[in-house]
Amino acid sequence: MLTYPLILMLGTWEIVAIVAIVLLLFGGKKIPELMQGLGKGVKSFKQGMNEVEKEIKSVEDDVKKEEK
Repeated sequence: MLTYPLILMLGTWEIVAIVAIVLLLFGGKKIPELMQGLGKGVKSFKQGMNEVEKEIKSVEDDVKKEEK
């Protein structure tokens, strides 16, 4: 039994067919809006991760100061 992800098993024509179906379902105008929303979500996620890293760094610095 193969454990490869499904995307690796798709050929060129299958991918073209999937893209065509997505275009038919959402239309050419809706896809850029979806991608823009996805981009904003990724940007927000990265900002959140940076804030968490800064908070962890701040706590580590506070602990080091208290130890001295």
